[in-house]
Amino acid sequence: MKDHQIVKGEEFERKAEKKISCWGLFCSKHEDAADLYQKAATSFKLAKSWDRAAMVNIKLANCNLKLGIKHEAARAYIDAANCYKKTSPKKALSCLDQAVNMFLEISRLNMAARYCKEIGELYEQQKNFDQALLYFERSADLFQAVEATTSTYQCRLKVAQFYAQSGKYPQAIEIYEEIARHSLNNNLLKYGVRGHLLNAGICQLCKGEIVAITNALEKYQDMDPTFSRTREYKLLVDLAAAVDQEDAAKFTAAVKEFDTITRLETWRTTLLLRVKETLKAKELEEDDLT
Repeated sequence: MKDHQIVKGEEFERKAEKKISCWGLFCSKHEDAADLYQKAATSFKLAKSWDRAAMVNIKLANCNLKLGIKHEAARAYIDAANCYKKTSPKKALSCLDQAVNMFLEISRLNMAARYCKEIGELYEQQKNFDQALLYFERSADLFQAVEATTSTYQCRLKVAQFYAQSGKYPQAIEIYEEIARHSLNNNLLKYGVRGHLLNAGICQLCKGEIVAITNALEKYQDMDPTFSRTREYKLLVDLAAAVDQEDAAKFTAAVKEFDTITRLETWRTTLLLRVKETLKAKELEEDDLT
């Protein structure tokens, strides 16, 4: 079955190449070739010959460009990217980037935003957070342009996370606080406010300025009067007290208590570990002095 599909794919591709090389007044070479390339790509996919399917989809995209059908060309690049994801993430990213540029050229901003986000997710999987941040930022701007509020916030939250992970705490705090503020008046988004304020508070702890942490907690209560009744608020208060007292054990106990009921995401845990390590270092300094 697999070999049969490869033979079929090769035959369709060969016929497509032949069509492209034809000439004459009534030669509809690119239309015919596009149809044959589509069939070839399907055969190669059925055979799980992903690289060949991707390469044929790129040829299909070029045919559609010759025909002036940029939307179809972009779709072919996306199909190529989906095949390359199985063999070459780098080539997949390149194909998605081509698709994004084409969607922008034909003012399909929603589609461009969607695939910018996908590129950001691929870079995140590769731990390339700088590039991920760039594409999530770009996606957020495009979603905002088409007034897709929820998608805009999803992308901006990823941007804030990457800022926090890279130690750019003020930038992360600004985004979390802004989204929390705007979400309060939205029935669909208001339930996420406590999480956004928790993230902002953790970033405040990472900065290590106890006065700023205290002021932030007061501000969050003013912003959302219900926040002071949440487990997230209690966690931040307990952590702030541990930081103020330079008590690493108390800090750890507060995190564990929260985590037993609500699992903390890995990146949040990473930030909290940074604070804990700072506390432990201070304890060691004090031990050395006594």
